[in-house]
Amino acid sequence: MEDKKITKTAIVETNEYQNTIKNIVCLKSVGLHSGKEVSIIIKPAPAGSGITFIRKDLPSPVLIKADSQNICSTNLRTSVGKNGVCISTVEHLMSALWGTGIDNAVIEVYGEEIPALDGSAKVYYEAINESGIKRLRAKRKYLEILEPIIIAPAGMTEENNYSIAVYPADDFEISYSMDFNHPFVGSGLFESQINTANFYTEISKARTFGFLKEVELLKKNGLALGGSLDNALVLNETGVLNKEGLRYKDEFIRHKVLDLIGDLYLSGYRIKGKVVAKKTGHDMNAKLVKAIDDNKPELRLNKNNKKADSGSGKVRAYGKAYQLDGLLVNC
Repeated sequence: MEDKKITKTAIVETNEYQNTIKNIVCLKSVGLHSGKEVSIIIKPAPAGSGITFIRKDLPSPVLIKADSQNICSTNLRTSVGKNGVCISTVEHLMSALWGTGIDNAVIEVYGEEIPALDGSAKVYYEAINESGIKRLRAKRKYLEILEPIIIAPAGMTEENNYSIAVYPADDFEISYSMDFNHPFVGSGLFESQINTANFYTEISKARTFGFLKEVELLKKNGLALGGSLDNALVLNETGVLNKEGLRYKDEFIRHKVLDLIGDLYLSGYRIKGKVVAKKTGHDMNAKLVKAIDDNKPELRLNKNNKKADSGSGKVRAYGKAYQLDGLLVNC
């Protein structure tokens, strides 16, 4: 029997099956940061192919794997890119793909950014779920955490006391703590197991948020150009300006968890472990994902398992496109 190599992670084959979407999904809206109208088409993909973005608006389409090595920016959003071509703000869509149990998909992108929609993962989740989930004939593999992986700044002080780590656990758990110097947001702690059964109700509807006093500076720096009350929670000194109010009483911290799930899915796997994050954003999330990737062992398949049939290896559209809230693109 072969000795097991001691590593911080292991890739484990489960009895679950991989999924893709059943029918194509077409969505469009303004980009949160670019302010430009952008659209995407999500298509089925074969088992083992993972999530792949394609910039289809360029003269020569560029394929960008949803992978930690392709993260090209973490400035207030997570962007992935290749050969100088980037796609911004992928985290909400990646979170929705995780939440719907999608392992494989091709996402054609028409623009430099993923559509903001309502600023959460809700519309993405609903559109993907409505399209149907197609089970594939290949087993799903998880990335199991065997030893702690910890990311923290050197010489932590009261001002830079942020950190993120992942520890061994039987399921996927998140413990997230935040502390904003704002009377309405304040501090908070969110702790829970997260899975496809509770993602929609507990996480997906939490919207991105920003502070009115920072809007002018952000726009001067080319950020939040598409931000509005339709796709973000906007706060003044006393509360939110959105007439709808909050969807969760702790919507701010739940959105941080939503972002974290989307960023972690750039590892290419669903994670079996407990993530403990303190005051982190996309930059620290990305550092953890890259550290996980650096500790990723080579896949060792069980020799007693038959090789799964992953289909033809071709991406197929299934003829029917779904729209939600008038967001259909002409496919």
